[in-house]
Amino acid sequence: MKELSLNILDVTKNSVTAGADKILITLELSEDGWLTFTVADNGCGMSDEVQRRVTDPFYTTRTTRKVGMGLPLLKLASEQTGGEMRIASSTEKGKSGTTLTATFDTKSIDFMPVGDIVSTVCILISGSPDIHFVFRDITPDGTVSLDTSELKAVLGDEISLAEPEIMAWMSDYLREQYEERRLKGKQ
Repeated sequence: MKELSLNILDVTKNSVTAGADKILITLELSEDGWLTFTVADNGCGMSDEVQRRVTDPFYTTRTTRKVGMGLPLLKLASEQTGGEMRIASSTEKGKSGTTLTATFDTKSIDFMPVGDIVSTVCILISGSPDIHFVFRDITPDGTVSLDTSELKAVLGDEISLAEPEIMAWMSDYLREQYEERRLKGKQ
């Protein structure tokens, strides 16, 4: 994949498929240029066997194709910058879920661009409007965030987060936060 946002889309769709009803997506950039990308969910989790095999491109749980390239490519992308990818998962009842963490050295020539993270977040929410998504993009210049539970508290149950007007508002809301952070970083 050519952009990190596409990896975020792929990993998060795996969380949706795993039956998660809460998904936390975090990007955190440190002062020294390391980016940590995390997706944590409360889905069904992965067995130890699946965790061992999930980064093998010739292993997939999908029945529509015989290869699964998303996680192997993400792992490769992080390692090419000097980073790593880790997966922690549990299938234990009441504690099930998966956390994927990938680190990247943004100063590396092999660091891929982040891409259109706003569109990625909005696509994820519109595709699964009943899931509680929490998105945070944290840098030394500030935090951009969106929590769908806060939106649902204001809108009520009768208005879907997939409504075009709501999607447009979410996109504008995130873009305004990014612009504010950009301007703060120039000070």
